[in-house]
Amino acid sequence: MSPTQTPERVELGKFFEVSARQFKAGDIAPEMFSTAIDAEWHRALGSPEYAEFSSRHAGRVFGHVTDYGTGRVSWIRTYEEMFGPLPEIWFTDTDGTVDQEAADRYRATGEVWAEWNCSPTPGDPETAPKRRKVTRA
Repeated sequence: MSPTQTPERVELGKFFEVSARQFKAGDIAPEMFSTAIDAEWHRALGSPEYAEFSSRHAGRVFGHVTDYGTGRVSWIRTYEEMFGPLPEIWFTDTDGTVDQEAADRYRATGEVWAEWNCSPTPGDPETAPKRRKVTRA
């Protein structure tokens, strides 16, 4: 794996592919719940190759918008249809610590319940699909 092909970068590419599919279907903006993968997204945003990376995986250059919420993550089934089960990196924080309870809950139920603070936007944030505000009951 090259230095830019970290597990986080690979999963960011998959997230972009899932996001493109969700947007094409008219679904809400996918929630970025992983702090490790979001940190990679922030690193990528500042790089000269970001536009090429995003275009390769999403067919367009995604923007990054602040979008706070908590609840059931909406795109997990789409990811599983495209790539199989979520790998552990999705439950890993920026220090490399795995939230084992969240990973185990996902493995047992097939659902992810989490907090998030950003989502992709397929261009201008003003015209992006709006998020639903979700909270746990």
